[in-house]
Amino acid sequence: MRSTSNPVFRNLPRQEGNGYANFGSGVTGAGQMGQQFGNQYGQQYQQPQQYQQPTDTRAMTIDDVVTKTAITLGVLALSAIISYGLTNANASLAPLFVIGGGLVGLVLVLVATFARKMDNPVIVLSYAVFEGLFVGALSFMFTNVKFGGVGGSAMIAQAVLGTFGVFAGMLVVYKTGAIRVTPRFTRMVVGAMIGVLVLVVGNLIASFFISGGLGLRDGGPLAIVFSLVVIAIAAFSFLLDFDAADQLIRAQAPEKAAWGVALGLTVTLVWLYVEILRLLSYFNND
Repeated sequence: MRSTSNPVFRNLPRQEGNGYANFGSGVTGAGQMGQQFGNQYGQQYQQPQQYQQPTDTRAMTIDDVVTKTAITLGVLALSAIISYGLTNANASLAPLFVIGGGLVGLVLVLVATFARKMDNPVIVLSYAVFEGLFVGALSFMFTNVKFGGVGGSAMIAQAVLGTFGVFAGMLVVYKTGAIRVTPRFTRMVVGAMIGVLVLVVGNLIASFFISGGLGLRDGGPLAIVFSLVVIAIAAFSFLLDFDAADQLIRAQAPEKAAWGVALGLTVTLVWLYVEILRLLSYFNND
């Protein structure tokens, strides 16, 4: 069975049965149910226990996924705008929001994943608030000269457009079946993610001893290539996320499971946005 790049999707409750509307055409093995950052990408979906759906709930549909994802992204965007405004008025708040918001957001994702609270709207929306603080402050640091940034709000707008452009493009790719989510494809994406993680950690450790570390984040040609590779991997991971959400719908997971799907997609969107923003900062520095 396939695994998703987003471990948030793994423990969502589901029930076998006929599906409702879904993201696109079925894929091989779609009748079987198979990220965050828990880095368990090599694990497979475990066979879930039979979920007895309460009589007062209904099965999740694509409309539920769209609605919950839109709400989550709306809360994140509002928090990011507030964060950007506050850091613009007081630049000393930027590191606090980046570190604090990022850490709390990571903890909430881990809690949602391992405590099986992915369908809890309080946790999902709390994540959106703190991750918004992180995104807004980080965007300010990337684009403000006080932190060595360039480009201003125009670069942020470009990163946002680029992020949703990639998202829409990969949704079309998934819906048309241009790239099929097979076990082999999943293993390739998972392996690439693990490789990127190892390189990022290695670059960070090397930076303690060598100026610029391994050169993966110094803005040079190697850094540009590395960012392009990371963006490509993040884009392909959307296909795994779409497939996981599609299978949940087909398995008639309860309506509240859409909050977990929204959380998983938001995590990937934030990752992609940050990497695109970083890449744009390289070109603007030139």
